[in-house]
Amino acid sequence: MARLNVNPTRMELKKLKARLSTAVRGHKLLKDKSDEMVRRFTVIIREDKRLREEVEQELSLTLKQFSVARSVTPAYRAETAFSMPSMAVNVECGTESVMGVEVPKVGLVKEKRSDGLPYAYVEITSEADYSVGMVSALLPKMVLLAQTEKAVRMLADEIERNKRRVNALEYVMIPQLEETIKYIKDKLDENERAAVVRLMKVKSKA
Repeated sequence: MARLNVNPTRMELKKLKARLSTAVRGHKLLKDKSDEMVRRFTVIIREDKRLREEVEQELSLTLKQFSVARSVTPAYRAETAFSMPSMAVNVECGTESVMGVEVPKVGLVKEKRSDGLPYAYVEITSEADYSVGMVSALLPKMVLLAQTEKAVRMLADEIERNKRRVNALEYVMIPQLEETIKYIKDKLDENERAAVVRLMKVKSKA
């Protein structure tokens, strides 16, 4: 490990010792943060996996129900039921902090149409009406899944950045500071021994 290019003085030694102390403390804090982030990341990954499996299963059932509904509902009536919203959905976007990382927080506020459904129950089959209800029920989970997967990506990026900082301190900065401190100490000891030798020579000549 290459040492820093500094003058071997006591003042420089004092500065480097302070920097080393700060680097060691910083390394410990970052390492602790990294470990906790990995723990939280693992929890969120499990939640993401559970949500994805639920959404995929429910989406598959919903698509099957749509197929059934289309097969027993007149085309123009099915088009009306499936294309017109039965309610308004407002999206509330915000953020929450997870170990210092601002991840998205999305909420849905459903508002029923003031004029009721865009179709009359007598105009469509129960299968079509049930399909519309399944989609409405699935929407919040799909939004939550998207939110969770975005958080997973953001946390993964932050964990990687934090890991690089930890490695830079552990394998570059701290060893470099330690080697430079050792060099200055050796140089100061060498200068001190040389000064003692010169002093002894002067005394022997006196």
